[in-house]
Amino acid sequence: MESRYKSYKYIEDLEKFIGQEVTLQGWVKNKTGKGKLQFIILRDGTGICQCVVYKPNFDEALFEEVKSLTQESSLKVTGTVKKEDRAPGGYEIDVNNIEIIQLAKDYPITPKEHGDAFLIEHRHLWLRSTRQHAIMRIRASVMKAIRDFFDNNGFVIMDSPMLTPNASEGTSTLFETKYFDLGNAYLSQSGQLYGEASAMAMGRIYTFGPAFRAERSKTRKHLTEFWMVEPEMAYFDLNDDMDLAEDLVEYIVQYVLKVNQAELKTLERDISKLENIKRPFYRMSYTEAVDWLVKNNIPLKKKIDGKEVEITPFPWGEDFGTPQEEAIMEQFDKPLIIHRYPTDVKAFYMKPDPENSKVVLAMDMLGPEKAGEIIGGSQREEDYDNLLNKIKQHKLPEEAFQWYLDLRKFGGVPHSGFGLGVERVVKWITGAAHIRETIPFPRMIYRIVP
Repeated sequence: MESRYKSYKYIEDLEKFIGQEVTLQGWVKNKTGKGKLQFIILRDGTGICQCVVYKPNFDEALFEEVKSLTQESSLKVTGTVKKEDRAPGGYEIDVNNIEIIQLAKDYPITPKEHGDAFLIEHRHLWLRSTRQHAIMRIRASVMKAIRDFFDNNGFVIMDSPMLTPNASEGTSTLFETKYFDLGNAYLSQSGQLYGEASAMAMGRIYTFGPAFRAERSKTRKHLTEFWMVEPEMAYFDLNDDMDLAEDLVEYIVQYVLKVNQAELKTLERDISKLENIKRPFYRMSYTEAVDWLVKNNIPLKKKIDGKEVEITPFPWGEDFGTPQEEAIMEQFDKPLIIHRYPTDVKAFYMKPDPENSKVVLAMDMLGPEKAGEIIGGSQREEDYDNLLNKIKQHKLPEEAFQWYLDLRKFGGVPHSGFGLGVERVVKWITGAAHIRETIPFPRMIYRIVP
């Protein structure tokens, strides 16, 4: 028996039904009218369509009900599809019947200007707006592109747990909870450590899910809950890791350009800048980046005794912040990978460079147009004794990491991986002003509702 949903028609498919009668189900985005004509702009989640209601085709009572329709009222519209280039969406419905499902009253988000605080308070409704709808459609495309890229290149998706007994990046940014009689558990900062175990079983894997960071940051690029894809590859070195990262980002951007032209137009995005995102990207070492900062007199801003001071020249060994990253990226029109960072500013599991023990085989990809860091990764330490020493140096509980050490004890091999933040990529591609626009329901240090 044919499924009921297959008989439904959607605005995005109207080109298939020109001259035919269809029934659309949706909500009133806007309505205008005069005299015997009412024009309803209908949205159904896939697009918008102008629906023309002509009074002589309706009885008096129903036509009066149509005149009373308000923004976000829900209804079913039946009529004949016409191609109409002047209409929003390019199609028009000559309506012969309307069924009003619910008349919305006092919808709070009107066409007038609203402040950011008001809109985020009404995020559950703000998602319906044209701009937010376009961003969410592009987000969906980004996530599909990620899955397609890895699935089509021999990777196996492997889930990592959301509840973990220990930290993967550091203990200062963990959300803690009680776990029955077993003590404390933590919301996962990353699927990486378990991803490494999966890679030792499957060769090439990726994890894809939410991650949680209890960072007290209020920047336009930070969320406390975000989505991250993390591939891990046995036998990959740092160069392989960087090559894969470039391939992935190019694929994502070109896929969005292919399937989201309408949404990018809605957002008034300059697509010429996205069309340029093709390999090869730019690369420089951390030391080369520091040399550039010194040459261009870009200072380090740092708090000392509670006061912010500027330090010049930029000291080798300090991590880059947003001012340094944005200054460096002003010269590039596509992503840059900075590699071989100082050991002291990176995580314990990263492998030291055999040619320079002061740096590790790490890499960060920075996006253009003030996108910031969109990828962070490294070659992992595969030697048991070296990793054990690192765990001790970082004063991490050795017992909690014994299973992780086992990966080096039983068939340890060189391996690499990275993490890509979905929301940061969506922010960059869409040109969104704030990262809170790139996830359906943002979680920040000052917000956990709606």
